[in-house]
Amino acid sequence: MKLYEHWLQVATANATSLALVDAATGQRWTFAELQACAEAAPISEVPIQEAHGRSLEFLTTTLTAWRDDAVLCPCENEDTSLPSTLTPPANVRHVKRTSGSTGAPRAVWFTDEQLTADAQQIVTTMGLRKEWPNLGVISLAHSYGFSNLVLPLLLHGIPLVLVRDALPNTVRNALESFDHVTIPAVPAMWRAWLGAGILNKRIQLAISAGAPLTLTLEQTIHEQCGLKIHNFYGSSECGGIAYDRSLAPREDPTFVGTSLEGVTLDTVGDRLRVSSPAAGLCYADDPNDPSLQNGRFLTSDQAELRCKNAVYLQGRRGDSINIAGRKVSPQAIEEALLGIPSVIHATVFGIPSKNAERVDEIVAVVHLEHGTALVSVKEALSLPAWLRPRHWWMCEDLSPDDRGKISRGHWRERYLQQR
Repeated sequence: MKLYEHWLQVATANATSLALVDAATGQRWTFAELQACAEAAPISEVPIQEAHGRSLEFLTTTLTAWRDDAVLCPCENEDTSLPSTLTPPANVRHVKRTSGSTGAPRAVWFTDEQLTADAQQIVTTMGLRKEWPNLGVISLAHSYGFSNLVLPLLLHGIPLVLVRDALPNTVRNALESFDHVTIPAVPAMWRAWLGAGILNKRIQLAISAGAPLTLTLEQTIHEQCGLKIHNFYGSSECGGIAYDRSLAPREDPTFVGTSLEGVTLDTVGDRLRVSSPAAGLCYADDPNDPSLQNGRFLTSDQAELRCKNAVYLQGRRGDSINIAGRKVSPQAIEEALLGIPSVIHATVFGIPSKNAERVDEIVAVVHLEHGTALVSVKEALSLPAWLRPRHWWMCEDLSPDDRGKISRGHWRERYLQQR
């Protein structure tokens, strides 16, 4: 079934029900009113339509692209626009841009069926409900936001509350207007909201993705607020991969969840491979790239599978640090650093050592609370001597991007340039 036909069924079945809320203005739209907004837009023959921002316009552009059989290109800014020279295959209706965390961002083509499968897997696995509107604090344009906010609204009738920004006061005000909500967010947001004391029982389902969720943050929120943060692991190329369904905090930071409904996992060497009806058709720049073909995506993540579908990430190819022949996961050191209350953000990477036997040396870049002395962080870091960073850089510029990610490659390059 085409996406627009699916939407028409949802809009008809839920015509008088609440579909969309603009928390900043208080304006509300039913499904019938949202459909009327989309139908009012003129028919366009532009083959690729761009959707921008976090507003009603983003959703109406999505619907009109589906209606007009155009390819939808969600864009966070002008930098994410597609080159005009790209020609999508005939059956493609959507294009995603990867985050670029493992290299330059790439465009991925998707069909109607693949987007429908992604939404179905997320709604079914996470148990999203119409009674729990999604609070839209993350970007609608990124894969995480589009799959967790836009598609559940348009294909499953899950209401969406658009929030201007993720600042604690903004989110607090939005929470006061609803008895129950679902919030997909990133770790940096959960940490800020915890510090501001705004987390409460109105949040029925709390989801974290985009970057590693530390055990310290997850456990602290559970202890102080009685709220379980469910870790979600996915990729732009294939949608959702794994989800932590448990009701208690994790005890192993490498555990990211069990496979979503409809997703099959295995490993090729030490790399995780995902087989899913939601996996993209192919890369736009290289349709023959074997890492994304025939419903399968070979990730760059090194993983161990336990009990067949439980995913334990061991690192990412190219990120591991070689200390005298021993492979070190930078994420393990980051986890220890972020467990120190005065450390706001941290990233860890390796640089070549002048000592050939050592191979690499560990660098830690940290953003600390104002007035915190670096020596206190070093003293509080509980790690064996060989895992402790040899080089430190205090940098207030260090913060996640709008996807909730910190690029180790970017900060490694910056560090080497300023040495």
